[in-house]
Amino acid sequence: MSGGTRTDGGAADDASDGDAVVAAVEAVADRIEGERDHLTDLDSAIGDADHGGNMARGWAAAAEAARDLDDPDPQTVCKTVGKTLMAEVGGASGPLFGGSLVFASAELDGGVTPESAVAFAETYLEKVEDRGDARVGDQTMVDALTPAVHTFKKSIETDELPPLEALAKAVDAAERGVAFTVPIRAKKGRASYLGWRSVGHQDPGATSALFILEELLAVAADRLDAEVPDVDATSPTIPDEGAAESDDATPPDPEDG
Repeated sequence: MSGGTRTDGGAADDASDGDAVVAAVEAVADRIEGERDHLTDLDSAIGDADHGGNMARGWAAAAEAARDLDDPDPQTVCKTVGKTLMAEVGGASGPLFGGSLVFASAELDGGVTPESAVAFAETYLEKVEDRGDARVGDQTMVDALTPAVHTFKKSIETDELPPLEALAKAVDAAERGVAFTVPIRAKKGRASYLGWRSVGHQDPGATSALFILEELLAVAADRLDAEVPDVDATSPTIPDEGAAESDDATPPDPEDG
């Protein structure tokens, strides 16, 4: 889901797409820095209060590393950013955000097309799930990424939407995925130690993932000299309405954590 996603499905211009990816990384770094305190507040409630600082430091270093590349291509930029995040972001977020990016960057070996963007998104999600041993409903970044990736894939492959509209629908799905983390109980990470007391808190990792997707969309629209498309409220999402009726919505037992 690169900011340089092409609309014609033809051969990619690696130099142009690489510049777009660098621009997206810089935009993400600025956004995360601007949201540092917000992310810290979210993490303070259910974690160790370091998510905002770690992410801001990591993305600032990633943007600098991306800018220093000579004639960057999308794969090289993503790999460089991923390695930098792994080195600079502490805790579980470094391997999750950065390590998965390094692995998924291979999907951009032939440039950025709608097809390679879908493959990149799917591979990234799979690695996040594997590395975090997390699934939808665990109150993690997977709750935002899963509906985003599924929506993006369906929009491109089934609905044959233009990439920018597909990305807009993915962002919409991610936003609702973030909201989904609030009423459920955390089952992974430090937040899981709180048991039912984690209910009612928005997951900071899912929130960071949403911010990143929003910046990718903004950069893509800028590169295409287009307005961000409006999306309706029918974007397919995972989890769906039925998930809200799971046992996570059951009032907590006073004897439980």
